[in-house]
Amino acid sequence: MANYENLLFEVRDGLAFVTVNRPAALNALNTSLLAELGDVFSRIDEDEALRAAILTGAGKAFVAGADIAQMKDLTTFEGREMMKKGQRVMALIENIDKPVIAAINGFALGGGCELAMACDVRFASDKAKFGQPEVNLGIMPAFGGTQRLPRLVGKGTAKYLIFGAETIDAAEALRIGLVQKVFPAEDLLAETEKYARLVISKSPIGVKMAKRAINAGIDLDLASGVAFELEAYVSVSASEDRREGMTAFLEKRSAEFKNR
Repeated sequence: MANYENLLFEVRDGLAFVTVNRPAALNALNTSLLAELGDVFSRIDEDEALRAAILTGAGKAFVAGADIAQMKDLTTFEGREMMKKGQRVMALIENIDKPVIAAINGFALGGGCELAMACDVRFASDKAKFGQPEVNLGIMPAFGGTQRLPRLVGKGTAKYLIFGAETIDAAEALRIGLVQKVFPAEDLLAETEKYARLVISKSPIGVKMAKRAINAGIDLDLASGVAFELEAYVSVSASEDRREGMTAFLEKRSAEFKNR
């Protein structure tokens, strides 16, 4: 298993745990950390033994933003390249076949909020804080925040948060649909793992193709999205998991899924 400078990576019983580990910098995203995130999630995607991943942060931050100390002196071209790298990493996390669940333990600001939004499901500690404060710094979100945030919470709410550089707490993030669950800080990782274990008990090909259909369909008109869904269903229907799942249901037993 690879060793990383800025990440902790652990595997337990088919579940990957990725922890952003720059606590002295509140886990801020620099180019090195972005490269490591790209590497670890590529590995997770390629490893057939892994069924899902949990992403969290060390210390009091999930990720407090991009590394402003590194960004301040970048040329316009260098800044553009860093944003492109960040966008590629977010797209990779969003589109790997395995579900990625964010356990947002603290500050998720700027690039950290964008990183959380690239995950499939977001659980938050009751101490978590969210925001896109880039306009305070003379810039704007550019790791996908102007695109994913309105898709998650609606255009008006996204503009309100981005234009005003608003920081919100976990309860408000839950209310607007930015996160799916909020837990006491001491329970966050256990509850996130509990959900991840639930997900990996399901049909791997069913979860994989459902994720593909949701991600593809969100940008299509309804008719095209439903057509994509149909072809995804055909792929699932041809699998051994369909026979096993339906047989187990009729026999009133737990299914033993094997298809990847």
